[in-house]
Amino acid sequence: MSLAVVVNGDPHTLSEDTRLADLLTRLGHAPETVAVAVNGEFVPRASRCDRVLRDGDQVSCFAPIVGG
Repeated sequence: MSLAVVVNGDPHTLSEDTRLADLLTRLGHAPETVAVAVNGEFVPRASRCDRVLRDGDQVSCFAPIVGG
């Protein structure tokens, strides 16, 4: 069975039990170069392997803001 998620406005079809870290790898994002939110909630790098995506999730990937 598959599920549908939206990543930065683009629809993606994934297999069930896809984890956020797997999606980022599939999209070609290196973990240290991208910040991620799912349904508006920031997901820390350490939690991405544990976060299973659900049908209808909205994923936002963006460059983290650094500096002072």
